[in-house]
Amino acid sequence: MNVIQPLKAVVIVGGGTAGWLTAGIIAARYQARMKAGGLSVTLIESPDIKIIGVGEGTWPTMRGSLEAMGISETALFRECDAAFKQGGKFAGWTTGAADDAYYHPLMLPQGFSQLNLVPHWMHSAPTQSFCDFVTPQGLLCDDGLAPKLITSPEYRALANYSYHLDAGKFAPFLARHCTEKLGVRHVLADVVQVNQKESGDIEGVLTPQAGEISGDLFIDCSGFSALLIGKTLGVGFKDCSDVLFCDTALASQVPYETPDAPMASQTISTAQEAGWIWDICLPTRRGVGYVYSSRHSSEEAARETLQRYIGSQHRDLPARKIPIRSGHRATFWKNNCIAVGLAGGFLEPLESSAIVLVELSAKLIAEQLPANRDIMDIVARRFNEVTLYRWGRIIDFLKLHYVLTRRTDTAFWRDNVDPASVPQRLQELLKLWKYRPPWFFDEFDRLEEVFPAASYQYVLYGMGFESEVRPEDTRDSELLAARLRQENERQTFELRSRLPTNRELLNKIHQYGLQPV
Repeated sequence: MNVIQPLKAVVIVGGGTAGWLTAGIIAARYQARMKAGGLSVTLIESPDIKIIGVGEGTWPTMRGSLEAMGISETALFRECDAAFKQGGKFAGWTTGAADDAYYHPLMLPQGFSQLNLVPHWMHSAPTQSFCDFVTPQGLLCDDGLAPKLITSPEYRALANYSYHLDAGKFAPFLARHCTEKLGVRHVLADVVQVNQKESGDIEGVLTPQAGEISGDLFIDCSGFSALLIGKTLGVGFKDCSDVLFCDTALASQVPYETPDAPMASQTISTAQEAGWIWDICLPTRRGVGYVYSSRHSSEEAARETLQRYIGSQHRDLPARKIPIRSGHRATFWKNNCIAVGLAGGFLEPLESSAIVLVELSAKLIAEQLPANRDIMDIVARRFNEVTLYRWGRIIDFLKLHYVLTRRTDTAFWRDNVDPASVPQRLQELLKLWKYRPPWFFDEFDRLEEVFPAASYQYVLYGMGFESEVRPEDTRDSELLAARLRQENERQTFELRSRLPTNRELLNKIHQYGLQPV
């Protein structure tokens, strides 16, 4: 009789944010089973490889992930140089004029599941920004305010938020929690050989420091090297540079002029001749970098562009060059190996999609963890379908920021509106949205959506997209729209009068801490 062996050993190859976040999400889900000896989670990390740490922005989903792992939010702020993020501000993307800017906030429009406010905004307040018509969050960001009070418990909010953080501090912070609180085994060793079974499954990885480490399920978090999924299993890479042109980043760390300098509550993305510059405020410094297309700019010109943005007072700051291979694996789960993080792919960090993809993949693995090898291929097919769909929708959403531009001043912006560079699905949606704005029940009804219809609304109407629509011609619709507008005005006034600045709240958190949930 063939005895089916249960899956007992999960081995993660590679640390960093991807490895430790994946380890933490899985280990937190299976604490009882791990304590009973029915499951082990081992993370193998090279002692010599440094964290890339490009993305310092997260999505609000991170709050739920960290809370589920049992992590103190106060500790996160104190130990990871973390700050609040309430969305993204996009400057210069539409026309390049001095007053060209819009927000993609993290709060949904008022009454989003009840009524699509786009037609009502177009016909009653077209001179007001769409963001300000439906949510307080753009004005909160204008004021540099925090999303909560010092009396708000950990992970709770008055305005939806995520984090800006120091990726170099975040990974060790997660590692300490995973090993000390969640029972993850940490092995500092170099993987020099991958051993496979006749079936093609990975049997174990060989290290000079710890010998062979075997497992039932391997998760490849080895970064761009893709040691398991690429080099060992030979899974191909789908290049997306024909859609997203940016292939290089120059990253710098900029000090504040004074320790109490104001801190923006949003990621600022400022369009440039051949790409865009990110500007992220942490309590002790700013993370600033230029993401550009090497087909449209030389490295020398890119460094000059970044220097102009930073200012002459910081002329000697180093800027690290990071290559971006825009795209993803053709499949993410093959045999008994799953690619998560950079091993699975990477796109320009325009909407903080890298870390949220790690979260979503890790949660899906934890939810669908196969009981044994016999059903693993069934689970893998579902995982691949969902993950491939998510990558496609993120590529669509990032491209949306470019294809709506009216800039013609450089070849970079002209090339981005070439229909040949726009995915077919996005082209069709843009046609549809001319007559029916995106909404809750339309094209975004799958659980696998990363960006909801509200995100598309903020970008579309922040960039001046025109839809030929009228409000529903019913009394109930008009009354509901008026009530939601009044509620937004009331909430905006209340929050602007109550909330402290980003830095004021962070100082209080460092001094007093937040109330644990």
